[in-house]
Amino acid sequence: MDGPQHQGGAPGVAAEVVDICRELIRIDTSNYGSEEGPGERKAAEYVAGLLDDVGIAAEVVETAPGRANVLARWGGAGDRDDALLLHGHLDVVPAAAEDWQVHPFSGEVQDGYVWGRGAVDMKDFDAMLLSVVRARQLAGRVPDRPVVLCFTADEEAGGHQGAELLLRDHREWFEGCTEAVGEVGGFSTTVRGRRLYLIEAAEKGMAWMRLTARGRAGHGSMINDDNAVTRLATAVARIGAHEWPVRLTPTMKTLLAAVADLAGTEATPENAEELVQEFGGAARMLGAVLRNSTNPTMLGAGYKLNVIPTEATAYVDGRFLPGFEDEFFTTLAELTGDDVSVDFVSNQPPWETPYDGPLVDAMTRSLLAEDPGAVVAPFLMSGGTDAKHFNKLGLRAYGFAPLRLPEDLDFTALFHGVDERVPVDALEFGARVMDRFLDLA
Repeated sequence: MDGPQHQGGAPGVAAEVVDICRELIRIDTSNYGSEEGPGERKAAEYVAGLLDDVGIAAEVVETAPGRANVLARWGGAGDRDDALLLHGHLDVVPAAAEDWQVHPFSGEVQDGYVWGRGAVDMKDFDAMLLSVVRARQLAGRVPDRPVVLCFTADEEAGGHQGAELLLRDHREWFEGCTEAVGEVGGFSTTVRGRRLYLIEAAEKGMAWMRLTARGRAGHGSMINDDNAVTRLATAVARIGAHEWPVRLTPTMKTLLAAVADLAGTEATPENAEELVQEFGGAARMLGAVLRNSTNPTMLGAGYKLNVIPTEATAYVDGRFLPGFEDEFFTTLAELTGDDVSVDFVSNQPPWETPYDGPLVDAMTRSLLAEDPGAVVAPFLMSGGTDAKHFNKLGLRAYGFAPLRLPEDLDFTALFHGVDERVPVDALEFGARVMDRFLDLA
């Protein structure tokens, strides 16, 4: 696929961001969490081509057939040896075209938005990064700080075919990295008439679990006090109905203090849920990071209506806060009971990075330079990103994909949602902010 064209010297840092985002969306990289799907190879080749085109040597690393990642080194013109990792993923969750107003892989521009699967998660950030890097490279504005550019496969299924294998088999690429920036963060919400930009500084841990109960098979018409379905259903009901207590991490204390200041009050554990409601639609996401959570998602048992099966299974999506891992797993064991076994499909730890230091200052200053009068604060992400893997390097990780959004856009609902879209002017804003950030980082 041909890359965006430029004429007459280096384009502005935002000149290509919309075109690159559209092209990436048009490359279907749906990740079904299995061997099905197209993989990321075509998108990886497109990204590598954009980098190679401006003289940045890029390497496509395939971790399984069709599962491709892109790695490149850039910058380092000065005497700094503390590298910055900038990472984004190339895969997207699947989309059913019949549910959308526009085709999810069309990359259409309509009503001032770029539409399509990945417009928010996260081909928008990939496009911002590529647009800025290409423009700066062509203009000779290479950062003094060494930068590792990394575009990964499989993030939407836990990163096991992407970031996890890159760290295991290609760790040399990340030597010297001390800080990392990727998704999700830097987007604006509006609280009491003020734009508040949220920078991700923490993530809940992820426990994707398969629960299994075994019992005595038999005829459905007979008495059976050893029924696997009953045993499993009882445990699942306990897990799904459990009310986890509010627990505030340092990141959320900082965010709620900022919101309380805008609301003219003080933040306490008792009014935490009330303060989160100030975020409107974003409260769905931010409300989920006030406590641990366990949501049953799938059930399976049996093969005929009048046959009691030997085995019944269920899947539970568990998420746990940094610092509250022991409470989560102890409580989970009590809720599950002794007669139901638990196997982990994926078990990844939470992380939390202190919200201070030069990199946080660089993110804040770059946002405020483009949007004076805004408020910038950290937040804890309810979902998972590749930062869970890169955090194993011991670096400081943040989510920073800057977008200035309209107040009436329910942005967090677009993550994995129908009619995913991003404003054109938000993409251009993000590219300008990223350009400033690279000058300051």
